[in-house]
Formats: sequence, structure tokens, C-alpha cells
Amino acid sequence: MQNIGIIIKRNNQRALEIGIKLSNWLINKCDKFILCENDLAVPLKLSACTKVEITTAADLVVVLGGDGTLLSIARHIKENSRPILGVNLGSLGFLTAITLDELFQVMGEVLEGNFSLSPRMVLSVSLFRNNEKISGHNVLNDVVINKGAMARIIDLKTVIDNKLVNTFKADGLIFSTPTGSTGYSLSAGGPIVYPTLNSIIVAPICPHTLSNRPLIVPPEVTIETTLTSTDSDDVFLTLDGQTGFSLQPMDRIVITKSAHSIKLVTSPSKTYFEVLRNKLKWGERYQNSGE
Repeated sequence: MQNIGIIIKRNNQRALEIGIKLSNWLINKCDKFILCENDLAVPLKLSACTKVEITTAADLVVVLGGDGTLLSIARHIKENSRPILGVNLGSLGFLTAITLDELFQVMGEVLEGNFSLSPRMVLSVSLFRNNEKISGHNVLNDVVINKGAMARIIDLKTVIDNKLVNTFKADGLIFSTPTGSTGYSLSAGGPIVYPTLNSIIVAPICPHTLSNRPLIVPPEVTIETTLTSTDSDDVFLTLDGQTGFSLQPMDRIVITKSAHSIKLVTSPSKTYFEVLRNKLKWGERYQNSGE
């Protein structure tokens, strides 16, 4: 690995300081070429690159921030990516599982070729209005259709491989990858799916009918959801919790498995189940404040 891309969380002084320290370590100790955005390029006196340039030209992409920072990178990837090493500087860390304490040890192992990759499925999402495609994106976590706080329950006609599933009457729908199963989908009652599996979770948000439970469908299917409510003017499509669109009646969202995947460098010191135990507090006993 000769070209190392480093992407830091925007407007975060701690991430900037760690990025400078890591870059100097790579340049001085390993003689690596650093690719970075302007925030880090200026103090290092390097030429700035865009996110797309970094994800296509780097042999390894290091993300210093939280899960949101890593998700923002995933949206820019148009083809199979180089390995991504996510360093957790946030509070969640399902995706950025490498801790700051183990950063330099893990980096040394990775540069020597001693590391494991966790391939993650990506969804391809297209928005159609009047049978014309007006937007297309890739998402690593989830696609969410939901209503505004004051809007009525919405109707979402959902078809899988041209077969009607249901017209969901709900506050919305979540379409999640296994990676995103521990996010919004989990809050809506969806299952935790092992992140390297290939499947799509369909989870209704506060459905009007209690029997409308989350579904898990195979990755080869094509899912189409149409907003059939004619009086809904406060409905939104949100991608990975970061990019959003206002929907109009009869807008159609088409979801398929993307042709490419994301490859995350895994932590050598913890398993996925350990991450679940730590983040979801499994096994801990809760006590009332008065006890």
C-alpha cells in the first residue's frame, strides 16, 4: 500500500490533530503518499483531493470520525472500493470499530498485510417522478420514507419483483442493509442481521395494522414503493440519514442491491458480537436510581 487516503470529520479539531499525527507517522516511518481533503491538506502542505479522488486512487482509506463520517464516504463510492479503516472518534462506532488507542498498531499490521476485511452490501436507490428518474444514489445503511410530524399516516404501495406485498399504512418504511440493521430499523422493531450477509430488511414505521411486521428478503429482488397517498405533502425520502428529498404523491422509489460492495477493515481485538454487547449494553443489569 503506497497511497493512503485520510478523511477526517469536518470542523473537528480532535480529528484534525489525529490526522496530522497519523500522516506524519506514515510519511516519516513508512514513506507513504498521503491523499487528503483540504482541511488536512493545508496544515500538511499537501495538494487537496476530493472524496471521489481519494476513494478511487488510494490503496487504503482511513476515516477519522464517527459512523456518519464513514457513511458520507460510502455515498461517493461508485465501484468496488479499496479497504476502509474506520477509526471511532464518536459515540456509536458500529462501522468505525477501530479505537483510537489501537490505531497505530492496527495501521502497522495493515501495512504489512495482516488484516481482515468485512464485505458490506450496498443498496442502489432511484427516485422516479412521472416515470422519469430524477435521482440515484448508493447507501450503506438504510433508505427511509417517512412523514413529517404533523402529517397523516401515509399509504406506501410496495411491490417486490412485480408482485404486490402490501400497501403499508404507516408513518413510513425503512429499507435496510444488514449493516444498517442496528440503526433506525432496529428502533422500528427490525432484527439484527449479521453484517456480512446479503439481504434487505423491510421495516414499517408505526404501522396502522399490528400484523405488518418487518420482512427479510433476498438481495436479488427489485423493490418498488409508490407513495399512493394523494393528500400527503409532508413526506420525505432520506438516504443514510444524511441526504433527503421531499416526495410528491405517486413518486416511486426503486431499490436493488448495488453492483459493488464496501470493504471495512475489522478490528483485530474485538468481534462483531463484542461490539453489539458494548454498544447495546447486552448482559448489563439496570437498576432504578433509588436502589
